[in-house]
Amino acid sequence: MLTQLSIHNYALINQLTIDFDKGLSIITGETGAGKSILLGALGLVLGNRADLSSLKDTSTKCIVEAKVAIANYDLQDFFEEVDLDYEAETIIRREILPSGKSRAFVNDTPVRLSVVNQLRTKLIDVHSQHETLALSDNSFQFSIVDALAKNKDKIASYKRGFSKLNQLKKELEALEVQQKEANQQYEYNLHLFNELEEANLKVDEQEQLEEKLEQLNNIEDIKLNLSEALEISINEEIGVQSLLNTLENRLLKIAAFSKHYQELSERVTSVKIEIDDVVTELEKANENVDFNPNEIEELNNRLQLIYNLQKKHTVATNQELLEVLEDLSVKVGQVENAEETITNKKNEINDVTIKLDKLAGLITKSRKAVVPKLTKQLQHLLAELGMENARFSINIKPTSNYFTNGKDELAFLFSANKGGNFGELKKVASGGELSRIMLSVKTVLSENTKLPTIIFDEIDTGVSGEVSNKIAGIMQQMSNNMQVIAITHLPQIAAKGKHHYKVFKKEIKGVTTTNLKQLSDEERVVEIAEMLSGKDISESALTHAKELLSP
Repeated sequence: MLTQLSIHNYALINQLTIDFDKGLSIITGETGAGKSILLGALGLVLGNRADLSSLKDTSTKCIVEAKVAIANYDLQDFFEEVDLDYEAETIIRREILPSGKSRAFVNDTPVRLSVVNQLRTKLIDVHSQHETLALSDNSFQFSIVDALAKNKDKIASYKRGFSKLNQLKKELEALEVQQKEANQQYEYNLHLFNELEEANLKVDEQEQLEEKLEQLNNIEDIKLNLSEALEISINEEIGVQSLLNTLENRLLKIAAFSKHYQELSERVTSVKIEIDDVVTELEKANENVDFNPNEIEELNNRLQLIYNLQKKHTVATNQELLEVLEDLSVKVGQVENAEETITNKKNEINDVTIKLDKLAGLITKSRKAVVPKLTKQLQHLLAELGMENARFSINIKPTSNYFTNGKDELAFLFSANKGGNFGELKKVASGGELSRIMLSVKTVLSENTKLPTIIFDEIDTGVSGEVSNKIAGIMQQMSNNMQVIAITHLPQIAAKGKHHYKVFKKEIKGVTTTNLKQLSDEERVVEIAEMLSGKDISESALTHAKELLSP
């Protein structure tokens, strides 16, 4: 629940800190005193949009801080989910800098406003007059039914399945579009694929073929030079081998006389061994030189095939051609396997749909089960509030359509008069009737949701007399389950509060400021008497005020 609200430099407020307690708290004050400013400040700290107009003094920052006691509301998992430190007394702070920049903190940790708004839904329900129109909003009506039906977990599970179903449908649609496009290119791609596959290309084949062809085109020069190289190497008189033998023999004769001569001899021997090996290779190469016109033609044809394929696919190497082959294989395979892929996707959609339909059925069943109870509760509460003939027609209709909260359509109709026709709330209920209906709805919700605090901003608009006493009684009843804060202009309601606060304006050095203070018992008598008779308080008003405040 809200335990403290601290406001600095907001609208007409310089500095204000006020403590709140459990039970029913009442806030009163003259029109224009600043009750809306308090709600604005609270809305700001709970995530409402901010701008520089919120600053009383535009040279310094605005700070609004709310302390909330949350030990009894099982919010540890939420804090862990959004990566925040959990504190039994959590502090939410909002700052607006003179630059217009806004910052939010939860337990001194900077957070995005989306996180603050999520936390808000778990902490405080602020009901202002214009929100009464939400009664005619279908999503709000569903929230009433689902609160009684305890559908929170089922709907959360349904939403996950609904999101999964939509994602799968998008994937199926993309596959079908892809298949259609691929089908249009299939024959051509298959031709290209088969052509490349039949070519049986190898990565380094082109270089090898070009080298081999270069050899065959220069076969005469190769043969001549190999023969001459062999002659130079093996001639008995002037050949390199013969001369090296002679050189080796000469050095061997003197090797024993000097270590230097020995080293020279060994080096010559090493050269001789290398030359002998070279000669062997020259002989093999010379023997293998053979001119074959058919081989040249085959090589030329193979290279031309490679060149043509490279040109056709606008690439420069065999490696790139092989990459094209792989890409074509994927494209052809997509078409040939598309039917299976699409079938698998449809099966997946069918599985999710079956589970979603089952879950939607459970949601429908639980909704229908609570409709009689909800109707009875609302009509009973409204009868207490002076609307004895009020009737609701709540109809849950299952459909084949998938909505974000199930597959149902909801008709939430109302009749205020005996024998009257049912119609939409906003069309058949007056402002005062809407206020009483909303209070009844909030009462039902308070008994079925674990919400710490609810704030009513003049929900008593359009009512008076005995009805206002009934409204006060219902608020007292609600305050047994949660903290209730009511801004009111009716003395009958103000007198029922456990705590009473007054909003007032005060002029300090020519500057008007808004203030809030908690009233003592004596001050409450005066305040309620003033609400009864105006500024000129009569003795009878004081007496009436004391009667209203008496237990």
